[in-house]
Amino acid sequence: MREGARLRLDYTAQSLWRVDRMIDDLRREGTPQGAVANVLRGLGAYAGEVIVRQTGAEWWASGGEHWIRTPDGKLWDPMEEARRCFAGDGSLRLLCRDATSGRR
Repeated sequence: MREGARLRLDYTAQSLWRVDRMIDDLRREGTPQGAVANVLRGLGAYAGEVIVRQTGAEWWASGGEHWIRTPDGKLWDPMEEARRCFAGDGSLRLLCRDATSGRR
């Protein structure tokens, strides 16, 4: 993904601006969601890992679904947020901002 899309993914919150922009570009190009479902899942997982590294959160999984549980006990679904972003109603950057705001 990094080489093909020339994305610089360095596990920082700032890199999620680029991820959101890439998802937005895919949507504007008219790419069918089914064609990018695995990419969206991967980008959501990447956003989740950014949150984990910034907050000390942990991954939770059940029934094939995966969430992030931040130290304040809240559950976050970055894969669903990536799908919402593709639909034009979400942002991985804002999800990260909200999930990490409780760590201060």
